[in-house]
Amino acid sequence: MVLPNVVLRLVADLLWYKILANSCYKAARKMRSYGFLLRNPYGKSSQQSQSQSQQNPLFPSVTKCDLENKGFDTVVCDMHGVLLRSQSFFPYFMLVAFEGGGILRAFCLLLSCLFLWVLDYECKLRVMIFITFCGLKTKDMENVSRAVLPKFYLENLNAEVYEVLASAGSRFVFTGVPRVMVEGFLKEYLRVDGVVGTELQTSGQYFTGLVSGSGLLVKHTALINYFGDQKPELGLGSSSFHDQLFISQCKEAYVVNKEESKSSANSIMPRNKYPKPLIFHDGRLAFLPTPLATLSMFMWLPVGIILAIFRLFVGVMLPCKLAILLGAMSGIEIRLKGQSPSSSSYSKGVLYVCSHRTLLDPVFLSKSLAKPLTAVTYSLSKMSEIIAPIRTVRLTRDRKKDGDTMRKLLSEGDLVVCPEGTTCREPYLLRFSSLFAELADDIVPVAMNTHVSMFYGTTASGLKCLDPIFFLMNPRPSYHIQILGQLPKELTCSGGRSSHEVANYIQRQLADALGFECTTLTRRDKYLMLAGNEGFVNGDQRPKT
Repeated sequence: MVLPNVVLRLVADLLWYKILANSCYKAARKMRSYGFLLRNPYGKSSQQSQSQSQQNPLFPSVTKCDLENKGFDTVVCDMHGVLLRSQSFFPYFMLVAFEGGGILRAFCLLLSCLFLWVLDYECKLRVMIFITFCGLKTKDMENVSRAVLPKFYLENLNAEVYEVLASAGSRFVFTGVPRVMVEGFLKEYLRVDGVVGTELQTSGQYFTGLVSGSGLLVKHTALINYFGDQKPELGLGSSSFHDQLFISQCKEAYVVNKEESKSSANSIMPRNKYPKPLIFHDGRLAFLPTPLATLSMFMWLPVGIILAIFRLFVGVMLPCKLAILLGAMSGIEIRLKGQSPSSSSYSKGVLYVCSHRTLLDPVFLSKSLAKPLTAVTYSLSKMSEIIAPIRTVRLTRDRKKDGDTMRKLLSEGDLVVCPEGTTCREPYLLRFSSLFAELADDIVPVAMNTHVSMFYGTTASGLKCLDPIFFLMNPRPSYHIQILGQLPKELTCSGGRSSHEVANYIQRQLADALGFECTTLTRRDKYLMLAGNEGFVNGDQRPKT
């Protein structure tokens, strides 16, 4: 019994010594390169070598690539630092950790930054993989890959590299990060033919946090194994040694200069040139979680929670004018444009038709107009119903019953309806249900938009009862409300228009006021894409046909 224990202890001490020595060596190398050692205080040699490498690059810049006659060529490239303008992959691991694993896992990943900088590339990647994926459900990773990551990838996409990629007939991406983090985006949005990345071990429906037996992907070796003796026509990489070794296996190679990628406006991909329109996305984080931004978020969380509770109390318990005043003092910005028609000139209530950004749309409209409103909704959590400062009525998805319910509510007072049936974060309007147009002629379209800097106040797969809390946790959330005026009688159903024509007209009117784009997508399309279901929560009924 003693001998095995001694052997195990010696092996453990040896491994610990090796890791510690390697880490100290790497730290010393980094400190030397950062100029902390006095042997080279001005870093002249490093500057000279850098300038020489820029003056005499092994491969030309990607901006020099001729895009003509590439339709039958095969192009290979890396993800980070090439397709993406940023070389750091930490933010994307943080997105998986926070959105898929929860706040505690995200906090552990943030703490790892204290020692990640002294590790080499391989150790750093293995540590982040373990913290991010250990015990994570494969289903949660699929949801994050499908609904969260594409938004941040598209915002960081290098437009110049994508032009080269799109011009080729066959496209392949080789990356050292886990394949499950990038494959969905690359195939869905960039139409990549093949993705080769680091494979992760799984146990049942969970990731173990370890890489497969093949280890981390070595790009140039994987390229040779994948294509064999047949070299790809075109290779794209960064100026690093490993990437240049990788693209040297191609017939023609180009590099992405780090400085040019960050400073050049041509490398930024504008929204109107996205390979595929980004209409739906999920997740709570509204910012790219770099280490500094993530640290700021965690420092803000205690303040944000207290502030959200205060704002919620003010909105629920206090009169409209006082609530707006205290809300503005706490950082909430409300911009109201236009005037509401007086209710005295109508025999029954006014129907306000709003674009749908968050569950708080009817609340902010009611507080801004300083008048009681009733809101109808398809899906609302019990918690949201309890804390709502206005009357809310749940619809059944039965067209006849919902029509009778809304007619009764209109006879009692003003009513707010969001015909999209669900929220949309991006500058698009979903298809409008035409039911509201059959119920009233006194219709007032209201264009509503929001802006947040830290947390989204909507979710498709998370807890909807927390939507108002997350929105109110933002440092300076804003609501822009524009009342467009009553719809002319000749454009209503009583003026000879069909309900579909009225709904489509109001959708276009709101889109023009907001600068948005109309779509024919529905609530069902959104939830099938983001959550893999049709958007029904407990208590909902399926629509009757």
